[in-house]
Amino acid sequence: MTKFLSMLFVLVAAASANAQTRAPAPPPAAPPGNPTPAPSSPLDGQWRGTSDGGSCNAPLEYQLTIESGFVDGSAYDTTARGPVPNPNKSAPPPPGPGLWQIHGLAKSGGTFNLLSVASVKGTEHRRVQLTARSDGGGLVVTENGGCRRTARLARG
Repeated sequence: MTKFLSMLFVLVAAASANAQTRAPAPPPAAPPGNPTPAPSSPLDGQWRGTSDGGSCNAPLEYQLTIESGFVDGSAYDTTARGPVPNPNKSAPPPPGPGLWQIHGLAKSGGTFNLLSVASVKGTEHRRVQLTARSDGGGLVVTENGGCRRTARLARG
């Protein structure tokens, strides 16, 4: 039993000596006091406007936000209507997309592309590539496909 106790004493002493020779943990990193803000873009701000009807004769109402060059917004069809009664019991015509989500990265010099995705039911997906450019104090957004509408947006 004394051999066991002496052996236990030696192990405890070795463990405590090992713990004392470890390097101390580094101090925790302090959070930065002032994080670096994202660079601003000359196009930053709220943009609103209405497009022409294009070949679909359905103008869109645009609302875009550009923040640090990132574009996020929507466009909605002011002529879109909800479901109507169908007394003939025939298949109703497919509804056109009434709401479009718009995303992209703005460039202050020249044109830049935006992606517009329609909010539709089912497995149908509608995507239209948009081209935008700064025009004086405004922003001109043009559909590259679909109805080929053109919108002139103003800040505000």
